Amino acid sequence: MVKETLKRMQNTPFLKLPFGGINADFLRFTAVIFMLLDHSWTAFIPGNNWLNYLGRMAFPIFAFQISEGFIHTSDIKKYFLRLLVFALVSEIPFNVFCASEIFFPHYQNILFTFLLSIVALEIVKTVKKDPTVLKVTMGFIGVAIVVISAEILKVDYGAAGVVTVLAFYLFRDFPCAFLAQFATLFFVFVFLYPGRPVLFGFRGEIYSFPVQIFSLFSLIFIWLYNGKKGKKNKALQYGFYAFYPLHIALLCVVRFVLNNV
Repeated sequence: MVKETLKRMQNTPFLKLPFGGINADFLRFTAVIFMLLDHSWTAFIPGNNWLNYLGRMAFPIFAFQISEGFIHTSDIKKYFLRLLVFALVSEIPFNVFCASEIFFPHYQNILFTFLLSIVALEIVKTVKKDPTVLKVTMGFIGVAIVVISAEILKVDYGAAGVVTVLAFYLFRDFPCAFLAQFATLFFVFVFLYPGRPVLFGFRGEIYSFPVQIFSLFSLIFIWLYNGKKGKKNKALQYGFYAFYPLHIALLCVVRFVLNNV
């Protein structure tokens, strides 16, 4: 664990962490707060755009956690199955939240994005074990199919979401990995998935930038990660998964009450 922590520190701009950095539990909690702020803005607090700006930081942190979870899990099948169960449980609340419909095939929740990401990671992991020309070629085709599938299936963040998870995995052990992470997120969230434009005025001129550029600030928290898992607590572990469908369902209820008062 000490070697792993030191290695991670060498791959981030924070070479010395006087307070010991933050562990995986704190990182997840941070992402959950950002996600809650963003979804609250969407549900019933319009106009407070700063909530949406903060919310842009949630996805990259979750994507990073998926790549780390894939690396550290002792049973990839159980990891995949756990995500699948919560993805299915989350879909109806997600549909009601996004479209006020129980069945809405045009947009799938973020857990399906992560399921596709795990498939892509497994392909890359298999190729890395025996990188022959044939396997590298087949692996590239396989990953491309997964990325395209993210767009066809219309999962949240689409191809950009899968690419983000892949980038955190592929660049993890690079020297100065943080530079590659920054470049990837900049490319993904400025060109592939920019989101709506944010307008601002300066000296009588109107300028704009993509709202997803706020996602780059998530790297501050990711770079503070010290490689430690946190407490081994099953209730806490499943609580993070359960929070996704539960908070969406609760926000739907709150929105319904407010709209009918």
